[in-house]
Amino acid sequence: MPPFSSMAFPDPDHFRAALREAIQNQITANDPPETKEAFGRLIAAGFPEEDVWPLLSAVLAFELAAIVKEVRPFSLDAYVKALNALPDLPLDE
Repeated sequence: MPPFSSMAFPDPDHFRAALREAIQNQITANDPPETKEAFGRLIAAGFPEEDVWPLLSAVLAFELAAIVKEVRPFSLDAYVKALNALPDLPLDE
C-alpha cells in the first residue's frame, strides 16, 4: 500500500471557502491593507466581484504552496508583491 494512502486529500470546495474566509478576515481587519487595496483596485478596474475573489484566493494559495514547497515561513513581502501585481498571477511570471 502506498505511504500516502492514509492521507485525506482536502475537499476543493472546502479549501476555496477557507481561502475566501481568510481573505475576508484580512479585508475586515485591514491586515495586510494591500488585500483590501487589491480588492478595491480590481473592482475599480471593472472586474466583477465574482472574478476578484478567485484572483485573491489564487495569490493566497500560491503563497501557501510556496511555504510547503520551500519549507519556509509566510512571506508578507512576497504576498504583498503578488497582491500588487494582480490581475497578473504569480504563475504568470
